[in-house]
Amino acid sequence: MTRIANLLGRASLLTDEGALDVERASDGRFAADPQALYERWEEFLGWAAEGNHASPEIPAFEFSETDLLSPAPRPTQVFGIGLNYKDHAEETGAKLPEKLAVFTKYPTCITGGFEEVLLVEDGDVDWEVELVVVMGRRAHKVADWEAWSHVAGVCVGIDFSERKLQYAAGGQFGLGKSYPGFGPMGPWLVTPDELTSPDDLALTCMVNDEVMQSGRTSGMIYPVPRIIEEISAVVPLLPGDVIFTGTPAGVGRARGRYLQPGDTVTCSIEGIGSIVSEMIAP
Repeated sequence: MTRIANLLGRASLLTDEGALDVERASDGRFAADPQALYERWEEFLGWAAEGNHASPEIPAFEFSETDLLSPAPRPTQVFGIGLNYKDHAEETGAKLPEKLAVFTKYPTCITGGFEEVLLVEDGDVDWEVELVVVMGRRAHKVADWEAWSHVAGVCVGIDFSERKLQYAAGGQFGLGKSYPGFGPMGPWLVTPDELTSPDDLALTCMVNDEVMQSGRTSGMIYPVPRIIEEISAVVPLLPGDVIFTGTPAGVGRARGRYLQPGDTVTCSIEGIGSIVSEMIAP
């Protein structure tokens, strides 16, 4: 397997020759809806591994990155992990978490990786580059050693946060991180077997032309397998569910800087790709 994309709402398999429409190439065996793939993920992987499904009647085609939408557009559950990098905890002045710090982002915030993001009037909107995990198998009380086998793939994400609301009234993390467009994901889904070391990937975030964040996922306090073990010990993780796994140092709140109309946020992860969000005025 390589990469699975959501091209204008249709599930697509990305090959060296271009994109292949999954519904058409499978002769209707799999639906066009990208979210529906996760319910039959193992069956889909088996079909995709059979070989080249392109044909003269159904050829692979070129596409524009602006046509790429979220590879998991309608997850049932979206989890976020707070203070999961030591350097980020230090820049906030917080103690290192003694337990996994879990919050939720509401699914309506999920968007593609190349869409405009509407800023919040009189708000302090911040950036956070994150490795995003999408589940491929139901996981309940899963041990860390078997966690990766339940993952469909990973992609690049940005956990946008409106800090005023996030810290209002004793903490409104879910609301402050869930305005429309505050959960960009993309550019596509990469299956774990495509990554040489899925637990050690470089990730960066740039605002305009300035590097704000630069780290490695090996800097997580709780790596992906531990995250899945801890969450699934309480809540069953469902196929297509999404986990934003935390961010390294360099966020705007620590710098006293927030996003403005016209700013462009570019986030990249080694072995996966990049996504770009442009900020627009409310």
